[in-house]
Amino acid sequence: MKLLEALHQILPNDRVTNNETVLDQHSSDESYHTPARPDVVVFPENTEEVSDIIKLAALYEVPVVSYGLGTSLEGSMIPYDKGIVMDYSLMNKVLEIRPDDFLVKVQPGVTRKQLEKELKSHGLFFSVDPGADATLGGMAATNASGTTSVKYGIMRDQVRDLEVVLADGTIIHTGGMAAKSSSGYHLNGLFVGSEGTLGCFTELTLQVHGIPEKTMAGRAAFHSLDEAVSAVIGILQAGIPVARVELVDEQSMKQINLFSETDYPEIPTVFLEFHGNEAGLQQDVAFAKEILHDLNCRSLDFESDTAARQQLWEARHNAAYAYLHNFPGKKQMVTDVCVPISELAGAIKDARAAIEASGLDGGIVGHVGDGNYHILLMVDVNKSADIDEANVVNEKIVAYALDRGGTCTGEHGVGVGKAKYQEKEHGKALEVMRKIKKTLDPADILNPGKILYDKKIHS
Repeated sequence: MKLLEALHQILPNDRVTNNETVLDQHSSDESYHTPARPDVVVFPENTEEVSDIIKLAALYEVPVVSYGLGTSLEGSMIPYDKGIVMDYSLMNKVLEIRPDDFLVKVQPGVTRKQLEKELKSHGLFFSVDPGADATLGGMAATNASGTTSVKYGIMRDQVRDLEVVLADGTIIHTGGMAAKSSSGYHLNGLFVGSEGTLGCFTELTLQVHGIPEKTMAGRAAFHSLDEAVSAVIGILQAGIPVARVELVDEQSMKQINLFSETDYPEIPTVFLEFHGNEAGLQQDVAFAKEILHDLNCRSLDFESDTAARQQLWEARHNAAYAYLHNFPGKKQMVTDVCVPISELAGAIKDARAAIEASGLDGGIVGHVGDGNYHILLMVDVNKSADIDEANVVNEKIVAYALDRGGTCTGEHGVGVGKAKYQEKEHGKALEVMRKIKKTLDPADILNPGKILYDKKIHS
């Protein structure tokens, strides 16, 4: 294989492999989408090696797919066209921390928890928390968000600069370290969320935040989903600066209790967290309690103790794994949409009806403070009826979201799972995206077949 020989010329033998086990490890993500093996997996250590690999890929006209930890949920990094998978696990250094500027520079293979440990001694934290210990390169590629986005914003809001290797091997920077700029096109916004289809990230400069003086978490249980959603909207409308506000439905609370060995009420529940100073936090929490009680909150508990707060959020973050653990032999279809806050109650009610009609086991959780919610469906991938029903549910919630000005994905990304909705969501703007892709990657070697739905490819 000439490509393999050429790769061995630029990388040591132990960082180029077509070992079957390694190929299998890089053939899938955490989604239900069908795995596909690449031809070869490479492990670069620096930007220059990434550039050399892409130049070879361009020469041999083979695809290049970037791989972090494989935690994507829409098949974003499954190499359906084979070619090279570029694993960034060796590009995992925190290159620079600038506490006075509230900035950090990292390689793409650095994980969220790894960065958290590095920042703690500086009194800083990175705000984007998708739950999974994903790589920061992967989080930027899918424009991840998570539980804290209601206060701190999503991944795109934290990116100051990206070092990107383009399809011809050219190395560029998309921004700088200044807090704002009116100079040139906003390339950060273009590349964040592009899922490796426009370039490969080799360095990221990210905004970080000071660790709050005081943190308090709470759990509010309600008789119905409607009441729980109304409570969320009430808190937001009151202008209370909540840092996290998460909804977990009755079915998901049951799975959480089984998996985490907790004894929370198995009814619709809102998980809350507040950040601030002592005096301000007490006022915010007292105001939130008033609103929650006025909106028929059945039970309410707040925790300021670190261990108790961590248990609360660990239980929430483990909701997806709880379903997997409690339904052995099944895989999980996790889908997300995002709607305007005013449409949230109707969207969740519609989603619950769709799950019930499908006959599948599943639940609803979500970062409802910004209108983003998820459906967790358990499917037997060997039963076509399960997959068909899951797709029907997906179609229904996406249609509901798009009809009301929402989006087919709030944070999971498009990959292959949401590609078919791009035309309906973006209309003629999709052609603009295709032209950008054609300009930056004329040979279509960078993660081909993802995001930009093409009827010929996906038929």
